Amino acid sequence: MKHITSRIAFLLAAAAILPLFVYGVVSIYSLRQGTQTSVISGNINVANRASQEIRLYIDTNVKILQTLASDLEDTNLEPWQQDRILKNYVLQFPEFREITLYDATGAQVASSRVGESKLQVPQNGTKFGNDITMSPIAVDDDLLPTSVVGIRLVHVGRASGWLVGQINLEEMWHMVDRIRIGQQGYALVVASEGQLIAHGNPNEKPRVARQDNLKDHPLVQLIHSTGDKGPVSLEFTAAGQQILGVAAPLDALGWTVIVEQPRSEAFKVADQLQRQLIFVVGLALLFTIAVGYIWGRSFIRPIFALMRGTTAVGEGRLDERVTIKSNDEFKQLGDAFNSMADKLVELTEDVRKKERQAMFGRMAAGLVHDLSHPIQNIGNSCKLIVRVFDDPEYRETFTRTVDREIETLKRVLDDLRNVARPPAVERFPLDVNRSVADIIESMRGFAEEAGIALEAKFAGEPVIIEGDVFALGRVYRNLITNAIQATQTGGRVTVMTAKDRDKVEVTVTDTGSGIPQERLGAIFDDFVTTKKRGLGLGLAITKRIVEQLGGTITVASEVGKGTTFTMRFPAALRPVAMAAAAG
Repeated sequence: MKHITSRIAFLLAAAAILPLFVYGVVSIYSLRQGTQTSVISGNINVANRASQEIRLYIDTNVKILQTLASDLEDTNLEPWQQDRILKNYVLQFPEFREITLYDATGAQVASSRVGESKLQVPQNGTKFGNDITMSPIAVDDDLLPTSVVGIRLVHVGRASGWLVGQINLEEMWHMVDRIRIGQQGYALVVASEGQLIAHGNPNEKPRVARQDNLKDHPLVQLIHSTGDKGPVSLEFTAAGQQILGVAAPLDALGWTVIVEQPRSEAFKVADQLQRQLIFVVGLALLFTIAVGYIWGRSFIRPIFALMRGTTAVGEGRLDERVTIKSNDEFKQLGDAFNSMADKLVELTEDVRKKERQAMFGRMAAGLVHDLSHPIQNIGNSCKLIVRVFDDPEYRETFTRTVDREIETLKRVLDDLRNVARPPAVERFPLDVNRSVADIIESMRGFAEEAGIALEAKFAGEPVIIEGDVFALGRVYRNLITNAIQATQTGGRVTVMTAKDRDKVEVTVTDTGSGIPQERLGAIFDDFVTTKKRGLGLGLAITKRIVEQLGGTITVASEVGKGTTFTMRFPAALRPVAMAAAAG
């Protein structure tokens, strides 16, 4: 968040993209939850209606049998009459395969079946009150579910026998088989013991009661864990497919009606709507990002223009200007920047003029000072030679004086020429210890005249660099001369050489007056000097020679304690040639 572009991007995201994204997420979540609730509610309604239809179907058959039992309780009926009534009921109500009447001892009294009945009074099963018992579901030879219902007959307050009827639940099977939820959803009925009574799965044949045990079915376990108190729903995996299942209990019977539907089909419409919503929200997000990017670029473009202009001015390209086409505050800021740049150009030009004038002034003053003294000596000597030309001793003095002063003039002119066009330096391996020792030896007399101790400390191993012995001699001579001139009588100037890995160091240290910190940054500039005499070109030329040889020069100084100049050169890989060293 350090850049304004990042801030604007974050602002756009927070102001437009983020709310739209949150809206899309909430909408998709609400759609999914709403659709899921709606689909589950619809499937539960199907399961509840199926359970009601099955319960009504069972209750109807039981009531038919109860009505028959009431008719048979008439004690005036003869056995043959009772037998005829049972046969007529079986013919009238095809749901009953067989109906048999037993007395209190269990002996057969009458039956719709010709011959001995095989029905038995159900001893356990589903109770419909105290006098009606329905046996567990069985499967006949046609793989259809059947059940036996027994009704206790009471005559004048005492038990008088049982009316037992075998109910064919084929119609219930057909009803379950007809239930369809979508294209692949179906229903199934599971008895209390987990026995599969009927199912409508179109992918399984035959679609009848196969007596499969579904006690471990997830929905059967779930509805039993709730105490058969209400419908439940669950998503589970069966045969590698995600299934949405609901279950509704059949009160009194203990049965469970289950409706299963592949999840992909159950939420197909929701998934389609979700994909459409994701596409629309994604398209809206892309559109918002595109518009935000274009708007952001148009907003940031003036800032970039101002940054480029500021950078250009900072790099010294004062002719750089910014062009902002908008008519807002950025336009005013751009105009202010251009005005500032124009003013800066004027001020810079004025500073340059003043610097040139100051430089020419220092240069003129230095030239006057450095040239006036030798010229004056030559002039005075010329005046005297006219008078005492016949004196041989003076003619020798005259010659030495003129040669010395002319040499001084040459050095001044050489310095000026080297500033304008530095001389080329040659490179060949040389021993730094030897070159420094030669210069110190030649300048020891000058140091003794000034009352300065000139010392040398050399590296314990040969230190070789690629350099120009004559150019480096001038560098050493300049630095040692400056150090001697800056040191009071009785002081010390030390020259040291050392090798640090792939670098060779040469340091010149004095115990002189030092240089103020505010002036250290400019001592290598042209025409800058701390002396009363000279043009201030010695250190500038020294720095150029060192850099031409691939080295660096730095200075450290403390007022009242002295100054240290440190030069670092790349160490040479070639050995010193004997001829070069001798030269």
